[in-house]
Amino acid sequence: MTESVTASKTTPRSEHSADVIVVGAGPAGSTTAYHLAKSGLDVLLLEKTAFPREKVCGDGLTPRATKQLVAMGIDISEEAGWLRNKGLRIIGGGSRLQLDWPDLASFPDYGLVRKRDDFDEQLARQAQKAGARLYERCNVGAPVINELTGHITGVHAKLGEDKTPVTFHAPLVVAADGNSTRLSLAMGLHRREDRPMGVAVRTYFTSPRHDDDYLESWLELWDRRGAQDRLLPGYGWIFGMGDGTSNVGLGVLNTSASFKELDWREILKAWCASMPADWGYTPENMTGPIRGAALPMAFNRQPHYTKGLLLVGDAGGLVNPFNGEGIAYAMESGSIAAEVIVQAQARATYAQRELALQRYPKILKDTYGGYYSLGRAFVKLIGNPKVMKIATQRGLTHPLLMRFTLKMLANLTDPTGGDAMDRIINGLSKVAPKA
Repeated sequence: MTESVTASKTTPRSEHSADVIVVGAGPAGSTTAYHLAKSGLDVLLLEKTAFPREKVCGDGLTPRATKQLVAMGIDISEEAGWLRNKGLRIIGGGSRLQLDWPDLASFPDYGLVRKRDDFDEQLARQAQKAGARLYERCNVGAPVINELTGHITGVHAKLGEDKTPVTFHAPLVVAADGNSTRLSLAMGLHRREDRPMGVAVRTYFTSPRHDDDYLESWLELWDRRGAQDRLLPGYGWIFGMGDGTSNVGLGVLNTSASFKELDWREILKAWCASMPADWGYTPENMTGPIRGAALPMAFNRQPHYTKGLLLVGDAGGLVNPFNGEGIAYAMESGSIAAEVIVQAQARATYAQRELALQRYPKILKDTYGGYYSLGRAFVKLIGNPKVMKIATQRGLTHPLLMRFTLKMLANLTDPTGGDAMDRIINGLSKVAPKA
C-alpha cells in the first residue's frame, strides 16, 4: 500500500476523516488543499495514481499561472529547474510577430515552463508541507450520501496496490478529478453540450530549439493530406523545455464539422514533417508517444457548488476558451474555493455555512463568466475557416492589434488603473452575459 501522509496543523479527526476531502492532486486539487491547510483546516488529498505521473499538457505557463505558484511559495528559480519565457511568438498568414508579456501590476512579466509529471508533484508536495494529508494510489469511486439531506459526506475508495476498500468522511468534498470527474457525474452533474470542447495532442522531440525563451504559437493549422488543403480550427505550439527537448503539439476545437472524423495524431505528424529539418521534429528524435487529452471549456459543468460538493479546475470546465489554458484557472479556482470553504467553516450554523458556500459559483461567474462568454463567441468565429484565414493574414500585420489580442487571449489585464486596452477588455467582460 502506498500512502504519503504528513502531520496536519490541526489534530486529524481520524485517519480517514477530515474537515475537507479533495479528490485529485492535479494543479486544482493541490492548490485547494494547500490553501485550506495553510488556513488550519484538516485536509485529505486523494490521488488515484502515484507521483511522478504524466499528464498531457503543453507545459507552458503564462504569467497568470506563475502568479499562483508564487502565492503557494514554490521556488520558481532557474536553479530549481524552471525555464522562464518572455512572451509569445505568433506565426501565421505569412507573418511572424514576437510579443513580450504585458507589463502589469497584477501579474509578473514572465511565464514558466515545466513538465507536468514534475510540476504536479511539486504542487502536491507543497500541499503536504502545508499540512494536507496526501494518499497516493487512492482510486475514489462512489460518493457517500446523507439520505436525509442528499449531501455528500465522504467518498468510497480503493487504496494501494492491493486496492483495499476504504471510506473517507468529511462535511465538504472538492471534486478536482479532471475532465472525466466521476465524482461530479455520481452527484448528477453532467457536461453541458452547449459549451465548447477542445482536444490537445502533443509529443516531445530532442531539438536544438529546446532553450527558446518565447512560447511559440502557430495560428494556421493546415491539414494538407487531401486533394485540397484545409485550415483547421485550432493552433499549433512549440515550447522549448530547456532540457534538450521541445514540447510540440496542437489544440483543436470541436467547432469544426470534421472534428470527429480527423485523426489528430496523424495531423500532428504531418505538421511536424513540414517543419525545417534542422529543428529535429522527426520520428527518430521523438522521445515519447503522441498523447491526447480533452480540454473542457467555459464552465461546461455546473453548478460549481451543490450539496456539499465544490468543483474546481477541469472538473468545472474552467479551461479558457480563447487559448486552451487550464492550469492558471485550475489553480485560481482552487484558491477561490479554499477561501470560500475557510469562511464557511467559521460560521456557527448549518444554514450560515450553506449561505457562505453558495457564494462560490457566484464568485466564479463574476470573475470569469463574462470573459468566458466572449471566448465562446470567439470559438464560434474561428470555427469558420474563412474567418480564421482573414484573421491570421490581416491581424498579424498590425502589432498594436496583436498586443491587444495577446492581452485578450491570455486574459492579462490590470482590473484597475490599467491602460486603454485593459479598460476595453475589462469593459467587454463586464457587459457580456455571465452564463
